[in-house]
Amino acid sequence: MAGSATSSAPTSARASAHQGQGSYQFALIALTSLFFMWGFITCLNDILVPHLKSVFQLNYTQSMLIQFCFFGAYFIVSLPAGALVKRITYKWGIVAGLAIAAVGCALFIPAASYRVYTLFLGALFVLATGITILQVAANPYVTVLGPPDTAASRLNLTQAFNSLGTTIAPLFGAMLILSAATVAATNATPEQIDAMRLAEAGAVKFPYLLLAVAFLVLAAIFAALKLPEVEDEETVEPMRGGGSAWQYRHLVLGAVGIFLYVGAEVSVGSFLVNFLSQPDIAHLSEADAAHYVSYFWGGAMIGRFIGSLIMRHIDDGKALAFNAAAVIILLLVTVLTTGHVAMWSVLAIGLFNSIMFPTIFSLALHGLGKYTSQGSGILCLAIVGGAILPMIQGGLADTIGIHLAFLMPIICYVYIAFYGLKGHKPA
Repeated sequence: MAGSATSSAPTSARASAHQGQGSYQFALIALTSLFFMWGFITCLNDILVPHLKSVFQLNYTQSMLIQFCFFGAYFIVSLPAGALVKRITYKWGIVAGLAIAAVGCALFIPAASYRVYTLFLGALFVLATGITILQVAANPYVTVLGPPDTAASRLNLTQAFNSLGTTIAPLFGAMLILSAATVAATNATPEQIDAMRLAEAGAVKFPYLLLAVAFLVLAAIFAALKLPEVEDEETVEPMRGGGSAWQYRHLVLGAVGIFLYVGAEVSVGSFLVNFLSQPDIAHLSEADAAHYVSYFWGGAMIGRFIGSLIMRHIDDGKALAFNAAAVIILLLVTVLTTGHVAMWSVLAIGLFNSIMFPTIFSLALHGLGKYTSQGSGILCLAIVGGAILPMIQGGLADTIGIHLAFLMPIICYVYIAFYGLKGHKPA
């Protein structure tokens, strides 16, 4: 997921020498929990989409406002978050991000009580604001909590736990949220139907209350921790003569790639539950379909481990193009078939999605030198694709049907294949 964004950008930092190895280990465990939490909370949106679609009787386009509000926060908050963290330090940036995320989770309770869709969207934006600040603040700590020569392995470990969060979230959502779904009786009165919808809306109260408490506990832990002092050593010179990261063609094309990749990934993930519920696909209940979504994200976790080994021996661009081609084939199979063939082909996409985000990110930043920080910021802003493209796929689902709507992500992966073969090469 986008949770890997900041961990792909090189960070120069140093820790005060008096920190003990024991505090490193405890702090690393605490930081790993952050990567897990934002992977978990991001993927839980895939459960909220079908749930709130049912509660509020939304069409697909309206239900995609969930992803629009969540990923739109990346675009709006990323730069202010960077300024905030620079002012209050990384440690207190983490604490602030956790506290804001807790507030966002807590806001789900009044949103469910009043059953107002706009309140849910507002709560999601606040939650995403906290997650964005966490992403800006947390990564530099991972690079300094131990010997410099093992920094990369620590980053890979934290990213794996991010994928673990995305794998577990659908199971959590199926058990505590979608299991509350009810089927309106044929002879039910409007009042009875309204009461059932209110009960379904209330199903989010307990899980998001648990998440709010978890974020508050983590905030208290990080506030109390004596973490290493981190100083940014990178000196960014003033841009003169029009010079900036924007002059690098492979960075600009990479930003387009990030936009399209995140948009495609979120689009596919958001429609999985509704797609698997279709009578001509698997005819599963929403709760049962959510269990299968874990295969999608679990595949991404497995692919990340496999990719970290294989890509030591294979060109990054070629690996990216190969995976994009594999996803294109799987999407075509998904669109052209029905039943379990379509179901397993769409779930297998997660395996090949795994390496795409960090690979595009690193290829786009290659050779930027003193413009690396600016380039990283541009790429993080491109995550807004997760807000926009799901809305387009939602419109297609309402117009031509959810099955044919999976044609849209194919265009995204065709571009990613181009970027892997040619677009990433510096001019």
